[in-house]
Amino acid sequence: MKSTIRWLENAMFLGESGSGHAVVMDGPEASGGRNIGIRPMEMMLLSVGGCSSYDVVSILKKSRQDISTCEAQVTGERVDAVPAVFESIHIHFKLAGKDLSVKHVERAIELSAEKYCSATIMLVKAGVKVTHDYEIIDSGD
Repeated sequence: MKSTIRWLENAMFLGESGSGHAVVMDGPEASGGRNIGIRPMEMMLLSVGGCSSYDVVSILKKSRQDISTCEAQVTGERVDAVPAVFESIHIHFKLAGKDLSVKHVERAIELSAEKYCSATIMLVKAGVKVTHDYEIIDSGD
């Protein structure tokens, strides 16, 4: 796996993944940016949420759960120092479907956090406290 990051101007960079996708990263105006792209640390939160969500949905589908939506709201707290690393990250899953089993949802989140989500596990090994919770919305379809 590889990626390339190219400096465009001021605090703006173009990140290109090995799979051919691109994203613009930019800083706030106070740091010389134009505020037209995502911040690199925001991308880390998106990575953790995306990785975890992928796992949870996949595990629930394999468990024959009738899941219709999955939303992960991710918040991170950073230390007040340089480097301003994350000290904690919380993922709140909002899952909807027909008759979703609490047992299956809890197990899917646990498996993602402890076994499958490379992004989460890497950050936990670096000392970041990662927590999860969830809510289930019965679509009743």
